[in-house]
Amino acid sequence: MSTVDSQFVSSNLPTKSKPGFFSVIKQIWKEITLGVGFWGALRPIIAAILALIPFLFLGQHFNNKHRKATDWTLLQIPLALTVVLWFALWFFSIFDAWREGTKLVSQKSSTI
Repeated sequence: MSTVDSQFVSSNLPTKSKPGFFSVIKQIWKEITLGVGFWGALRPIIAAILALIPFLFLGQHFNNKHRKATDWTLLQIPLALTVVLWFALWFFSIFDAWREGTKLVSQKSSTI
């Protein structure tokens, strides 16, 4: 029975050691870059950050989509005018409602 017991017992178990500093840095670098190099993971993030700047479409320029950025820049001109006109109309409607309400109150008070 001693031969059967010795088959299940192994005295050569590998000991777990802590990974070295450079192996940790290497693994972190692989996780950050997704294994495709530095720009592989950071390019979309930088493009998104540049795209946060309004009206300039710098994210598209950063991605070398200059035609798309130019088209969107030209498209935003009539849209900006529409938004400005919409806000002007909205503010005028508030003013007009106040003015018409004032007129109704003054007409009712003069008839009483």
